[in-house]
Amino acid sequence: SPGAHHPSALSLFSLTVTSEQIEHLHRRFKQLSRDQLTIRKENFDSIPDLEFNPIRGKIVHAFFDKRNLRQGSDGLGDEINFEDFLTIMSYFRPIEMNMDEEQLDHFRKEKLKFLFHMYDSDHDGKITLQEYRNVVEELLSGNPHLEKDSARSIADGAMMEAASICVGQMGPDQVYEGITFEDFLKVWQGIDIETKMHVRFLNMETIAHCY
Repeated sequence: SPGAHHPSALSLFSLTVTSEQIEHLHRRFKQLSRDQLTIRKENFDSIPDLEFNPIRGKIVHAFFDKRNLRQGSDGLGDEINFEDFLTIMSYFRPIEMNMDEEQLDHFRKEKLKFLFHMYDSDHDGKITLQEYRNVVEELLSGNPHLEKDSARSIADGAMMEAASICVGQMGPDQVYEGITFEDFLKVWQGIDIETKMHVRFLNMETIAHCY
């Protein structure tokens, strides 16, 4: 099996992921890399689903963000191998029925950390309220049933809600520098990220869709 050479990446997947699914991902990897050993950013240009995705740049960026690939790493890579590819895909795996509360909490935090890194594009560990608002509006802009003014209003509301959660807990002598990951967890509390963050990758004609 192609995944057999990558135990560290495979360990991120549940044992319920079948060898058939791993083989399918490997075929998808080879299709994207054009049978090379690594995928580069330009390989994503041929993916139809990404062409009109409002956060296309952020999705592609996330695949090469070293924070998502290895603990304690930072910066952007130029290419990813199959092990890296499996690591990124592990963030999109669905909930499993046999997960206990601790596993679910870890599962949720890993997904939110991946999403946090998409918002924190300058890698400074914080997201300004305006950056948060901009990403929300970008995400909503991909909805054909939503008017631009409505998307803008929802994004404004999301920013104000984040401000009330993050800034509201600060003392009067503190200076607000941005949403930290701990703040981000509070902002997303009660939101069903587990099923809303998915990837259409097992379909050989499509690729990542995150909303």
